[in-house]
Amino acid sequence: MHLLKKKPKKHNIHIFMTKTRKEQDEERVGKEWESVNEAVLKSENFLEKNLKPISIGLAVIVAAVLIYFGVKQFYLDPRNEKAQAELFKGEEYFRAERDSITLFGDGKGFDGMVAFINEYGSTKAGNVAKAYAGISYARLGKYEEALKFLKGFSGDDELISHAVQGAIGDCYAGQNKLEEAASQFETTAKKADDPLLSPIYYKKAGLVYRQLKNNDKVIEIFTKVKNDYMNSPEAVEADKYIGEAQLLKK
Repeated sequence: MHLLKKKPKKHNIHIFMTKTRKEQDEERVGKEWESVNEAVLKSENFLEKNLKPISIGLAVIVAAVLIYFGVKQFYLDPRNEKAQAELFKGEEYFRAERDSITLFGDGKGFDGMVAFINEYGSTKAGNVAKAYAGISYARLGKYEEALKFLKGFSGDDELISHAVQGAIGDCYAGQNKLEEAASQFETTAKKADDPLLSPIYYKKAGLVYRQLKNNDKVIEIFTKVKNDYMNSPEAVEADKYIGEAQLLKK
């Protein structure tokens, strides 16, 4: 009697390649990047796409509001009734964002801010008109003309002056002069030292530095916003920009 030898069972052997530490790190960073980048894109996609025409955005709105409320309190000379009447008419067009009419008149008695500045440019009312004209030009995308009037503005009220300086940064961004824009926003934020304006302009600076891929400055700017202006809306978003910049540095 022959004993049958049992054939050994064949086992399917799966060989698992152990990932190297470098590969594991790259995979981890990739997942972190996807998470952070998704959060950033969701909240800032519109702003990133509209960086160049940023002059119609938040800082210019801030400038417009401050000028609108500040002009009556700080600048108008009550003795110059004609100048007041013309400036108030221009304000109406400015608030309605009818920028061409604001600048060049309506053909119905209002000659426009440009003509107003030519006549009253040396007065306080004329000085305020330069800010209106500059912002109107910026909203039309005519940044060179805007800069001429905005840089010609000089005011005693700090809030209005800082808002105008911020609008200058918007014009640089509109011209794609990103280094100048970032520097202007950062300088304006420092000089303002204001819980409302400063975080707005620091964020603008940070986003421009982000566009320039200057990750060190992005981290520096948004860390400052997070620590020094922790109650601002801008501080709420600071961590995602810091995290993104840190990942990009790796």
